[in-house]
Amino acid sequence: MSKEIIATDNAPAAIGPYSQAVKAGNLLITSGQIALHPQSGEIIGTDIETQSRQVMENLKAVLAAGGATLEKVIKTTCFLNDMNDFAAFNQVYQSYFTDNAPARSCVAVERLPKDVLVEVEAMAIV
Repeated sequence: MSKEIIATDNAPAAIGPYSQAVKAGNLLITSGQIALHPQSGEIIGTDIETQSRQVMENLKAVLAAGGATLEKVIKTTCFLNDMNDFAAFNQVYQSYFTDNAPARSCVAVERLPKDVLVEVEAMAIV
């Protein structure tokens, strides 16, 4: 099975030694997406709702570059800076996964890159 590196200008460039996503066979695995503007690299928003929307838009762009859509996502891992944001995050997240939501883990962490409030990674079938 071959490994293909996925990259797109429609999502933020990697800010470390990793790829936006990797495709192996019919599986696409994304790196965690945070609330960065794809072109400027600036953090979008200061509240959980705005940052969550940007994260999901970045995730959609990476999935598209790898030949997948949100409907093909089978698992996400979500990282929150504060579990008090869980309900507000879920409101945004649910608006992107309206039918047949993927399996998911959601955990609170002490700190995220660039001190954002949320990060989401995904696995999808292509």
